[in-house]
Amino acid sequence: MKIKILLRRSACLSLMTLFSICNASASEIRVMISAGFYGVYQQLAPLYEQSTGHKLITIRGPSIGDSPEAIPTRLINGQLADVIILDGESAESLAKNGLVKANSVKTLALSQIGAAVKLNSVKPDISSTDAFRKTLLTATSIAYSDSGSGTYIANTMFKKLGIDDQVKNKSFKVRGPPSGEAVAAVVARGEAEIGFQQVSEIIHTPGITYLGPIPEALQPGFSFAGAITSNSTQPEIGASLIDFLRSPNAAKVISETGLISLKHK
Repeated sequence: MKIKILLRRSACLSLMTLFSICNASASEIRVMISAGFYGVYQQLAPLYEQSTGHKLITIRGPSIGDSPEAIPTRLINGQLADVIILDGESAESLAKNGLVKANSVKTLALSQIGAAVKLNSVKPDISSTDAFRKTLLTATSIAYSDSGSGTYIANTMFKKLGIDDQVKNKSFKVRGPPSGEAVAAVVARGEAEIGFQQVSEIIHTPGITYLGPIPEALQPGFSFAGAITSNSTQPEIGASLIDFLRSPNAAKVISETGLISLKHK
Protein backbone atom coordinates (compact mmCIF):
# COMPACT_ATOMS: atom_id res chain seq x y z
CA MET A 1 0.00 0.00 0.00
CA LYS A 2 2.80 2.40 0.97
CA ILE A 3 4.54 1.65 -2.33
CA LYS A 4 1.36 2.50 -4.27
CA ILE A 5 0.94 5.79 -2.39
CA LEU A 6 4.58 6.68 -3.04
CA LEU A 7 4.16 5.87 -6.74
CA ARG A 8 1.04 8.03 -6.95
CA ARG A 9 2.82 10.90 -5.22
CA SER A 10 5.77 10.49 -7.54
CA ALA A 11 3.48 10.53 -10.61
CA CYS A 12 1.68 13.64 -9.35
CA LEU A 13 4.96 15.39 -8.70
CA SER A 14 6.15 14.46 -12.19
CA LEU A 15 2.97 15.88 -13.76
CA MET A 16 3.27 19.06 -11.68
CA THR A 17 6.89 19.43 -12.72
CA LEU A 18 5.97 18.90 -16.36
CA PHE A 19 3.14 21.45 -16.05
CA SER A 20 5.53 23.97 -14.50
CA ILE A 21 8.06 23.43 -17.29
CA CYS A 22 5.38 23.93 -19.94
CA ASN A 23 4.21 27.11 -18.26
CA ALA A 24 7.76 28.35 -17.87
CA SER A 25 8.40 27.81 -21.57
CA ALA A 26 5.34 29.87 -22.60
CA SER A 27 6.50 33.27 -23.82
CA GLU A 28 5.22 36.61 -25.05
CA ILE A 29 6.10 37.27 -28.69
CA ARG A 30 5.96 40.84 -29.98
CA VAL A 31 4.72 41.02 -33.57
CA MET A 32 4.71 44.13 -35.78
CA ILE A 33 2.42 43.67 -38.77
CA SER A 34 1.15 45.74 -41.70
CA ALA A 35 -2.45 45.76 -42.91
CA GLY A 36 -2.13 43.54 -45.99
CA PHE A 37 -1.48 40.30 -44.12
CA TYR A 38 -3.43 41.24 -41.00
CA GLY A 39 -6.64 39.47 -42.10
CA VAL A 40 -4.74 36.16 -42.29
CA TYR A 41 -2.88 36.78 -39.05
CA GLN A 42 -6.08 37.71 -37.21
CA GLN A 43 -7.55 34.29 -37.98
CA LEU A 44 -4.44 32.16 -37.46
CA ALA A 45 -2.87 33.88 -34.44
CA PRO A 46 -5.38 32.44 -31.92
CA LEU A 47 -4.73 28.93 -33.29
CA TYR A 48 -0.99 29.43 -32.83
CA GLU A 49 -1.51 30.65 -29.26
CA GLN A 50 -3.77 27.71 -28.43
CA SER A 51 -1.39 25.13 -29.87
CA THR A 52 1.80 26.54 -28.31
CA GLY A 53 0.76 28.39 -25.17
CA HIS A 54 2.68 31.46 -26.31
CA LYS A 55 1.00 34.88 -26.26
CA LEU A 56 1.26 37.21 -29.25
CA ILE A 57 1.54 40.94 -28.53
CA THR A 58 0.47 42.62 -31.78
CA ILE A 59 1.53 46.08 -32.97
CA ARG A 60 0.13 47.38 -36.27
CA GLY A 61 1.65 49.80 -38.76
CA PRO A 62 2.34 50.33 -42.47
CA SER A 63 5.25 48.61 -44.24
CA ILE A 64 6.80 51.90 -45.30
CA GLY A 65 6.08 55.62 -45.24
CA ASP A 66 6.70 58.65 -43.08
CA SER A 67 4.16 57.79 -40.40
CA PRO A 68 5.54 57.34 -36.86
CA GLU A 69 3.48 54.14 -36.85
CA ALA A 70 5.34 52.69 -39.87
CA ILE A 71 7.20 49.51 -38.98
CA PRO A 72 10.63 50.70 -40.21
CA THR A 73 10.23 53.93 -38.22
CA ARG A 74 9.28 52.01 -35.10
CA LEU A 75 12.35 49.77 -35.40
CA ILE A 76 14.72 52.65 -36.13
CA ASN A 77 13.37 54.46 -33.05
CA GLY A 78 14.20 51.44 -30.92
CA GLN A 79 10.73 49.96 -30.43
CA LEU A 80 11.16 46.29 -29.64
CA ALA A 81 9.71 43.41 -31.65
CA ASP A 82 10.49 39.76 -32.19
CA VAL A 83 8.72 39.23 -35.52
CA ILE A 84 7.78 41.61 -38.31
CA ILE A 85 5.23 40.79 -41.02
CA LEU A 86 5.09 43.25 -43.89
CA ASP A 87 5.72 43.88 -47.58
CA GLY A 88 8.47 41.54 -48.82
CA GLU A 89 10.57 44.31 -50.36
CA SER A 90 10.45 46.26 -47.10
CA ALA A 91 11.56 43.15 -45.20
CA GLU A 92 14.58 42.79 -47.50
CA SER A 93 15.38 46.50 -47.07
CA LEU A 94 15.28 46.16 -43.30
CA ALA A 95 17.60 43.15 -43.56
CA LYS A 96 20.12 45.19 -45.58
CA ASN A 97 20.00 47.88 -42.90
CA GLY A 98 20.64 45.35 -40.16
CA LEU A 99 17.26 45.71 -38.45
CA VAL A 100 16.18 42.14 -39.18
CA LYS A 101 18.16 38.94 -39.62
CA ALA A 102 18.72 38.46 -43.36
CA ASN A 103 18.51 34.66 -43.22
CA SER A 104 15.18 34.81 -41.38
CA VAL A 105 13.18 36.56 -44.14
CA LYS A 106 10.54 34.14 -45.49
CA THR A 107 7.77 34.79 -48.00
CA LEU A 108 4.29 34.15 -46.56
CA ALA A 109 2.04 34.97 -49.54
CA LEU A 110 1.88 36.84 -52.83
CA SER A 111 -0.30 39.90 -53.31
CA GLN A 112 -1.94 42.03 -55.98
CA ILE A 113 -3.19 45.61 -56.05
CA GLY A 114 -6.94 45.87 -56.50
CA ALA A 115 -9.45 48.65 -57.21
CA ALA A 116 -12.78 49.62 -55.69
CA VAL A 117 -15.60 52.11 -56.22
CA LYS A 118 -18.56 53.00 -54.03
CA LEU A 119 -21.36 50.44 -53.87
CA ASN A 120 -24.03 50.90 -56.57
CA SER A 121 -21.96 53.41 -58.53
CA VAL A 122 -21.10 52.90 -62.21
CA LYS A 123 -18.36 50.29 -62.61
CA PRO A 124 -15.46 51.69 -64.65
CA ASP A 125 -13.46 49.49 -67.01
CA ILE A 126 -10.07 48.35 -65.72
CA SER A 127 -9.85 45.19 -67.85
CA SER A 128 -6.87 46.33 -69.94
CA THR A 129 -4.04 48.81 -69.59
CA ASP A 130 -5.64 51.22 -72.08
CA ALA A 131 -9.06 51.01 -70.44
CA PHE A 132 -7.48 51.43 -67.03
CA ARG A 133 -5.60 54.52 -68.17
CA LYS A 134 -8.82 56.09 -69.48
CA THR A 135 -10.61 55.29 -66.21
CA LEU A 136 -7.95 57.10 -64.22
CA LEU A 137 -8.05 60.12 -66.51
CA THR A 138 -11.83 60.45 -66.22
CA ALA A 139 -12.03 59.78 -62.47
CA THR A 140 -12.76 62.87 -60.38
CA SER A 141 -10.67 61.63 -57.43
CA ILE A 142 -8.24 58.77 -56.77
CA ALA A 143 -7.22 57.39 -53.36
CA TYR A 144 -4.28 55.13 -52.53
CA SER A 145 -2.65 53.82 -49.36
CA ASP A 146 0.30 55.19 -47.42
CA SER A 147 2.05 51.81 -47.60
CA GLY A 148 3.79 49.83 -50.35
CA SER A 149 0.96 49.75 -52.87
CA GLY A 150 0.29 53.48 -52.59
CA THR A 151 3.97 54.36 -52.95
CA TYR A 152 4.14 52.24 -56.09
CA ILE A 153 0.98 53.84 -57.54
CA ALA A 154 2.08 57.41 -56.87
CA ASN A 155 5.77 57.08 -57.74
CA THR A 156 5.80 54.43 -60.47
CA MET A 157 2.44 53.40 -61.93
CA PHE A 158 1.17 56.88 -62.85
CA LYS A 159 4.48 57.60 -64.59
CA LYS A 160 4.41 54.24 -66.36
CA LEU A 161 0.98 55.12 -67.74
CA GLY A 162 2.16 58.60 -68.72
CA ILE A 163 -0.55 60.34 -66.69
CA ASP A 164 1.39 61.62 -63.70
CA ASP A 165 0.74 65.31 -64.42
CA GLN A 166 -2.95 64.75 -65.26
CA VAL A 167 -3.82 62.89 -62.05
CA LYS A 168 -1.48 64.54 -59.56
CA ASN A 169 -3.98 67.12 -58.29
CA LYS A 170 -6.87 64.70 -57.93
CA SER A 171 -4.98 61.89 -56.18
CA PHE A 172 -4.42 61.61 -52.46
CA LYS A 173 -2.89 59.30 -49.89
CA VAL A 174 -4.93 57.66 -47.11
CA ARG A 175 -3.23 56.95 -43.81
CA GLY A 176 -3.83 53.34 -42.84
CA PRO A 177 -4.27 51.49 -39.54
CA PRO A 178 -3.78 51.65 -36.64
CA SER A 179 -4.66 55.35 -36.46
CA GLY A 180 -6.11 55.50 -39.99
CA GLU A 181 -8.31 53.29 -42.14
CA ALA A 182 -8.43 51.25 -45.32
CA VAL A 183 -8.64 53.11 -48.64
CA ALA A 184 -11.87 51.23 -49.36
CA ALA A 185 -13.53 52.86 -46.34
CA VAL A 186 -12.83 56.30 -47.84
CA VAL A 187 -14.31 55.10 -51.15
CA ALA A 188 -17.37 53.71 -49.37
CA ARG A 189 -18.12 57.17 -47.95
CA GLY A 190 -17.84 58.71 -51.41
CA GLU A 191 -14.73 60.73 -50.57
CA ALA A 192 -12.89 59.19 -53.54
CA GLU A 193 -14.38 57.98 -56.80
CA ILE A 194 -11.92 55.09 -57.10
CA GLY A 195 -9.43 53.65 -54.66
CA PHE A 196 -6.45 51.32 -54.83
CA GLN A 197 -4.93 49.06 -52.24
CA GLN A 198 -3.77 45.49 -51.89
CA VAL A 199 -6.67 43.12 -52.59
CA SER A 200 -6.66 41.63 -49.09
CA GLU A 201 -7.36 45.11 -47.66
CA ILE A 202 -10.24 45.86 -50.04
CA ILE A 203 -12.45 42.85 -50.56
CA HIS A 204 -14.07 42.61 -47.13
CA THR A 205 -14.81 46.32 -46.71
CA PRO A 206 -18.57 47.07 -46.67
CA GLY A 207 -20.06 49.73 -48.92
CA ILE A 208 -17.83 49.20 -51.95
CA THR A 209 -17.80 47.31 -55.23
CA TYR A 210 -14.55 45.47 -55.78
CA LEU A 211 -13.52 45.87 -59.43
CA GLY A 212 -10.77 43.25 -59.39
CA PRO A 213 -7.00 43.48 -59.63
CA ILE A 214 -5.39 46.15 -61.80
CA PRO A 215 -4.03 44.88 -65.16
CA GLU A 216 -1.32 42.24 -64.89
CA ALA A 217 1.18 44.35 -66.82
CA LEU A 218 0.98 46.99 -64.08
CA GLN A 219 1.19 44.68 -61.06
CA PRO A 220 4.45 45.24 -59.14
CA GLY A 221 4.71 41.64 -57.92
CA PHE A 222 4.16 42.29 -54.23
CA SER A 223 4.60 39.70 -51.53
CA PHE A 224 4.30 39.57 -47.76
CA ALA A 225 7.13 38.22 -45.66
CA GLY A 226 7.90 37.43 -42.07
CA ALA A 227 11.28 38.03 -40.46
CA ILE A 228 13.02 37.97 -37.08
CA THR A 229 14.34 41.28 -35.79
CA SER A 230 18.01 41.62 -34.95
CA ASN A 231 17.24 42.38 -31.29
CA SER A 232 14.60 39.66 -30.85
CA THR A 233 14.67 37.99 -27.44
CA GLN A 234 12.67 35.01 -28.76
CA PRO A 235 14.13 34.23 -32.21
CA GLU A 236 13.38 30.49 -32.18
CA ILE A 237 9.76 30.93 -31.10
CA GLY A 238 9.39 33.81 -33.57
CA ALA A 239 10.63 31.51 -36.34
CA SER A 240 8.03 28.91 -35.34
CA LEU A 241 5.29 31.54 -35.77
CA ILE A 242 6.53 32.42 -39.25
CA ASP A 243 6.64 28.73 -40.21
CA PHE A 244 3.09 28.31 -38.86
CA LEU A 245 1.82 31.22 -41.00
CA ARG A 246 3.37 29.80 -44.18
CA SER A 247 2.43 26.16 -43.61
CA PRO A 248 0.04 24.29 -45.96
CA ASN A 249 -2.68 24.56 -43.29
CA ALA A 250 -2.63 28.34 -43.71
CA ALA A 251 -3.19 28.21 -47.49
CA LYS A 252 -7.02 28.22 -47.32
CA VAL A 253 -7.15 31.24 -45.03
CA ILE A 254 -4.59 33.06 -47.19
CA SER A 255 -6.68 32.50 -50.33
CA GLU A 256 -9.94 33.51 -48.64
CA THR A 257 -8.46 36.83 -47.58
CA GLY A 258 -7.53 37.80 -51.13
CA LEU A 259 -3.86 36.82 -51.15
CA ILE A 260 -2.17 34.11 -53.19
CA SER A 261 -0.78 31.19 -51.18
CA LEU A 262 2.66 29.82 -51.94
CA LYS A 263 1.22 26.49 -53.05
CA HIS A 264 -0.51 28.34 -55.92
CA LYS A 265 2.66 30.22 -56.83
